[in-house]
Amino acid sequence: MKWSPQKTLIAGGFSLTVLLTALTGMLSHHYTMQMRESNSQAQQSRQILNILTDIFAALSDADAGRRGFLLFQEKEELIRYQRAIKELYPKLAQLEQVAPNQRSKLTKLRNFIEQRIALGKKSLLGNHLQPSNLNFQLEIYHQNQQVRREILTSINRLKSEEKEQLKKWEQQSQRNFCIQLLIDSIGNILSFFIISMLFILLYRQFNLRQKTEQLQMKLAKEKEINDLKLRFFSLVSHEFRTPLSIILGSTQLLAQGISHGDPQKQQKNMERIQYSARLMTQLITDILTITRAETGKLEFNPSWLEIDSFCLNLITNLQLDTEQQSKIQFSSEGRCVYAWLDEKLLHSMLSNLLSNAIKYSPSISPVQLKVINEPNSIIFQVIDQGIGIPLESQSSLYEPFYRADNVGAVSGTGLGLTVVKNCVDLHHGQIMVVSNVGRGTTFGIQIPQQSSR
Repeated sequence: MKWSPQKTLIAGGFSLTVLLTALTGMLSHHYTMQMRESNSQAQQSRQILNILTDIFAALSDADAGRRGFLLFQEKEELIRYQRAIKELYPKLAQLEQVAPNQRSKLTKLRNFIEQRIALGKKSLLGNHLQPSNLNFQLEIYHQNQQVRREILTSINRLKSEEKEQLKKWEQQSQRNFCIQLLIDSIGNILSFFIISMLFILLYRQFNLRQKTEQLQMKLAKEKEINDLKLRFFSLVSHEFRTPLSIILGSTQLLAQGISHGDPQKQQKNMERIQYSARLMTQLITDILTITRAETGKLEFNPSWLEIDSFCLNLITNLQLDTEQQSKIQFSSEGRCVYAWLDEKLLHSMLSNLLSNAIKYSPSISPVQLKVINEPNSIIFQVIDQGIGIPLESQSSLYEPFYRADNVGAVSGTGLGLTVVKNCVDLHHGQIMVVSNVGRGTTFGIQIPQQSSR
């Protein structure tokens, strides 16, 4: 399958967006893990610094308690000394646990601390055995000060190293954070740019597709119109050919009848000529009515009509015009003297319905025209006992040139019901049909009436 350049760009854009998102996610995850590691190391350095501070504070507290006990012989000072010494060993163990890479330095620090503790115990024991031996205490004091300096030096060295490490880890964490932020920002900007371009392409593609569909619909509509025109001219030529053939044949026979002096043949031929001419006139009238309705030029000129007289005259003329001498029965229900209707349009409606009823009914079956007067409307019903209309065809009855599948050899244009529907619409009325195949059809036209005369 060959893709268009637009589809290739859209697919490539989506692929690039997915790839960019995946790459951004991987890099962001990498620097997030590094930042987490840096924060963990920095936290460890802070913990070591805090422990070293606590150790030095405990040593200072122990030394102060020992000196207080030696000077004042107060038991609380001795307890203070013992409590501080007791806190030193857990702190040392914790320090060795969190700083395994400083083991040699921590071992040295532990030795100095143990020396100082031993000197403190020796000082307390000497005070207990020889309270007045000041030289002994002075010697221990000098030794203790020397060890204290060693401890302070070791602690300061460890603190200095951990501060440098802390600074390093904090800088690295900050750098990782900035890189991650930069990667996320660049990824988001690029993704937004690509998605925006894809949206523009999709929007253009959508518009192009809409225009293409509209063009296809227009072409299909034009083709449908051309097909309709072709059907129209074919049908019209066929429908005109029959009455014209009758007229031509009748005129020939009429000429022969005149030469032979046969009055009956002359009358028969004259009737055929008149019927064919009226048939052609009705066909032309139907075509003009549909054309004017579609262009919005079909005139609507209502006036007060005397319904019963109008219907009776229509039936009389229609029975004279039809070749089949079918009987049309007329009935009127309710008080219906005058109605506000367009006479020409009403003539087109009823004449087409009655002509169809006669055409598709046996010659022995009567056709009924009923007029029903209701408070706000007038209803015309045309009832026959003809071939009926299949249910699947009833939804397409009012389309131009449409004829049901069961009409057989009965001639027709398929324009009559289209004319009826257009005339009913101009009256703001409704048309209804009830039909059963083989049992007949009832067409009903309901036209609203605002007032009666």
